[in-house]
Amino acid sequence: MDISSLLGILGALGMVVMSILTSGGSIMSVVDLPSFLMVAVGSYFALMLSASLSEALGIWSLFGRTFQIPVFNEQNIIQKMMAFSEKARREGLLALEDELEDLDDEFMKKGLRLVVDGADVEVIRNLMELELSQMQGRHADKIGLVTMWAALAPGLGMLGTVVGLISMLKNLDDKASIGPNMALALVTTFYGSLLANLIMIPISGKLRSHDARESQVKEMVIEGVLSIQAGDNTRILAMKLLAYLNPTDRRALEAQLLKD
Repeated sequence: MDISSLLGILGALGMVVMSILTSGGSIMSVVDLPSFLMVAVGSYFALMLSASLSEALGIWSLFGRTFQIPVFNEQNIIQKMMAFSEKARREGLLALEDELEDLDDEFMKKGLRLVVDGADVEVIRNLMELELSQMQGRHADKIGLVTMWAALAPGLGMLGTVVGLISMLKNLDDKASIGPNMALALVTTFYGSLLANLIMIPISGKLRSHDARESQVKEMVIEGVLSIQAGDNTRILAMKLLAYLNPTDRRALEAQLLKD
């Protein structure tokens, strides 16, 4: 589980609750079921208007990914690439064919299959970059849904406030109820801001960081496949791929792989 996501949402909600309590209010003062339904459920149905039913239903799985740490095994990829490079330089590119069946990375397998089949370097690059761009496009569409919900929630909150104000203004004869009714009308704005700024916008940011990291790993695989196809020295290949790691992981793996 991604502890930062859990701490983030619990900490943010905790600060909101603390601010309510320390300002003399109570939690029940911001609890109103009709307001919540208008903002949360209303904005979700509005989201369906901008997306297909399957996309709108699929957005819930995205929230689950926010609390998961994606594992891409960059170090394992580098070690496998080095092993493939050594074998290709020693026995030829065709010798890699037997190794491909054991690969669990489909992206790497497709690239190396093209290498074994003798495809041109530009063909390999174009096909692998095409698959990468299509993945990024799919991710962008899903992240866009979360961003759209973040934009809709405050609008529904303001709409709920307007509805509450209209009802209040129609009953101005009861002056004692004006204050409580005004406070209740503003609750929907509170829910809209809470949903957008504490949940949707941070989630879209976390998903963007996951997309950026996965894209970087696939770029590293492309670099490794093309380096093997070009017959680069294994040490040079390792130095190229290590450049994709963060400094801490790079130093640790560099000491292990390039010690000779």
